[in-house]
Amino acid sequence: MMRTATIALGAAFLTALAACQPGDAANTVEVDLAGGPRVVAASDIEAGRYIVATSGCNDCHTPMYARTGGAQPPEAEWLKGSPEPHTGPWGTSYGKNLRLTAAANSEDEWVELLSTGSSLPPMPWPSVRNMSDYDKRAIYRYIKSMKGDRGQPAPDPLPAGAAPVAPTD
Repeated sequence: MMRTATIALGAAFLTALAACQPGDAANTVEVDLAGGPRVVAASDIEAGRYIVATSGCNDCHTPMYARTGGAQPPEAEWLKGSPEPHTGPWGTSYGKNLRLTAAANSEDEWVELLSTGSSLPPMPWPSVRNMSDYDKRAIYRYIKSMKGDRGQPAPDPLPAGAAPVAPTD
């Protein structure tokens, strides 16, 4: 009885081990991590979309996102900037229209901007500066691939003490 159980356990182990072997080359993904970690997706555009969707970019850079209670807005509205004010000791800032920013810059200029940028809160510059250049380029390529109206520039920042006008919609 013990011998049968041992043989059955051994056979199950070998079957499981065989299932863990790599498949054919068509089902494997080669990843070159030279230059540091980065998001890997079917394309750079898909990687950029993933980063934008998961990194909080819409929180400030998509119109009225803060008023949705976290509901994902239609992708056609993403990154058009927002009239929603962000007020603190620095004054009031607004999420820039990243579609217009990408349109006004080359890919290399975009990477430089995200690598050296510093502007008013709540932009998380330390996190953005630490993204890999691959991810910065993926975001740029995603934004450039977006179809439709690019929207209008966000309002200019206001100094501390100036009262912002709350958007109506």
